[in-house]
Amino acid sequence: MGIVKTKGIVTKIVNYSDNDKILTVITADQGKIQVFCKGAQKPKSAILASTEFLSFSEFVLYEGKAEMYSLSSADIIEVFYNLRIDLDKLTYATTMAQMMNDVCQEGELSYKKLQLFLNTLYVLSEIDKNLDFIFSVFRIRLLALLGFVPRLAACTSCNKKATEIGDGKYFSIKDNGLKCDTCARIDKGAIKISEVTYTSLVYILSSDAKKIFSFEIPDKDLKELKLLAQVYTNEKLEKEYKVMKM
Repeated sequence: MGIVKTKGIVTKIVNYSDNDKILTVITADQGKIQVFCKGAQKPKSAILASTEFLSFSEFVLYEGKAEMYSLSSADIIEVFYNLRIDLDKLTYATTMAQMMNDVCQEGELSYKKLQLFLNTLYVLSEIDKNLDFIFSVFRIRLLALLGFVPRLAACTSCNKKATEIGDGKYFSIKDNGLKCDTCARIDKGAIKISEVTYTSLVYILSSDAKKIFSFEIPDKDLKELKLLAQVYTNEKLEKEYKVMKM
């Protein structure tokens, strides 16, 4: 049986027996994998902490049966402790983990998606920012990585440049990008956005992966960004992801 060494984050746990469990792990080089962890639920298990939800670890695996790996050993890299003691933050992280499980596939290179998820969890855990802001930025950037990159340089219907549209900017879910006020009149699903929201979108899509959260946005514009991210996600992934706030 082949030995595999990889880094990954636990995004789902299924208890297999009183002592064992099966993990869903997102890795950079193997994509989404299933890992059988014998004895991981024992209180004194050496792998207990590294196989918990949202633990980012270095795993040593060997190929098991039915397209599932078995865990040999694991060393913790990051546990995102603050997410475990803040219920609100944990609910957002859980929803993001569900999205990652849905969009990551087995055997694919998932470096950029994993990097985005880890960066987002770090900001969520360590930096005092609005949780809806973090989730909205994550969703928009993730959709871009999946190929749903909005066209923002000009109106998607008449090609009028964004610099010429001025304050009459809309975002078309149907046409994946910017609409001028004239063209938006016949696109009932278009969302009116402010100049701040527009420039925020441009920044989220074009900035370095580690800097996508490095901007501020007023509350009224955040409401637009949140709505846009929510509707765009629902449309492109054909599934609604709701944060079940406590």
